Amino acid sequence: MAMSTTTIVAIYFLIWWLTLFAVLPWGVRSQTESGDFTAGTDPGAPALHRVWVKLLWTTIIASSIAAILYFFYARDLIPYEFLSRISSPAYR
Repeated sequence: MAMSTTTIVAIYFLIWWLTLFAVLPWGVRSQTESGDFTAGTDPGAPALHRVWVKLLWTTIIASSIAAILYFFYARDLIPYEFLSRISSPAYR
C-alpha cells in the first residue's frame, strides 16, 4: 500500500516541528552568560538568536529522519499491518 503525497507531507511537517523544538536550545547563551546585557530586557534572554541557522539545521535533520523512515516504509521493513496495529486504540 503506497502512501499518498498528502500523507508524506503531513508526516514531514510533524517531524519538522518536533525537530525544531529539539534544535531550538542548541547554542543558546543568555545575556548574563555572554556579558552583553541590554537594559530593560530579561537577563536570561538569549544574547544571539540565530534563528535562521536553527531553521536550516531543523530542515536538514528532519529531512534525514523523514528519508530514513520513508526508506524503511518503501522497502516494507516497517509493515503496514504493524503501523495499523500500533496506531489503533487499545482494546480491553
